[in-house]
Amino acid sequence: MKTENKKHAGMVRVESDGTVTPELEAELKALAALPDDEIDTSDIPEITDWSGAVRGKFYRPIKEAVTVRLDADVLHWLKKDGKGYQSRLNAILRKEMVAQSKGT
Repeated sequence: MKTENKKHAGMVRVESDGTVTPELEAELKALAALPDDEIDTSDIPEITDWSGAVRGKFYRPIKEAVTVRLDADVLHWLKKDGKGYQSRLNAILRKEMVAQSKGT
């Protein structure tokens, strides 16, 4: 085990060779054979109120590198707040894309 840098403080990475011991395989098979009503979920109670759920919260779209020609003043405006201008450009374009797809 090794700890990561400050950016990932509190996280521990454990590497495995992926082998499953016969004991673990037997335990997994026994658990898979259990009916749902026999599984103890007292430490993870079932969620019955999904009103606060957010669909796609952890969705990360695939990024694609492109070359785009922008007017100098537009690029200057995007860069004025420092790092992250490409993410800001992407957010502006995504907002417009979503608005147009909703028909507004």
